[in-house]
Amino acid sequence: MKRAPLAFAMALLTIGAAACRTRGGEPTAPAATTTTTGTTAIAKPAAAGFDKLVARWLREDGGYVLEIRTISADGKADASYYNPRPINVAKAEAFSENGALTLFVELRAPNYPGSTYRLVYDPANDTLVGTYFQALQKQTFDVSFVRR
Repeated sequence: MKRAPLAFAMALLTIGAAACRTRGGEPTAPAATTTTTGTTAIAKPAAAGFDKLVARWLREDGGYVLEIRTISADGKADASYYNPRPINVAKAEAFSENGALTLFVELRAPNYPGSTYRLVYDPANDTLVGTYFQALQKQTFDVSFVRR
């Protein structure tokens, strides 16, 4: 009987992860990576390798720049965003999701009230690819960034 609650919790995590990938609505912040010990799910820090994300990244379809200065071991990123002037970054964090190095950035400014990026590092091309949710328009766009 102890396995039923664990199976239910794992099913909820799977459904939650799938919901993060949907389009059209506002994406949610990433869920913590979990591991199980017995019947308890425990959050663990994201995987190493964050140093690959530290750079100035240029969005290929415009002059938007995402600068990642540092990322702590727990995934919190010191980031700036420019269009071409600075836009407030409310939240930036890196984590490992399904083995992929992922970056989540939330912007908070008059024309960016909760707009978000969800980007995955592509090591073969040394790029960040993913989606941009434009909160004012309530639209999601495919985007990519190249290292500058």
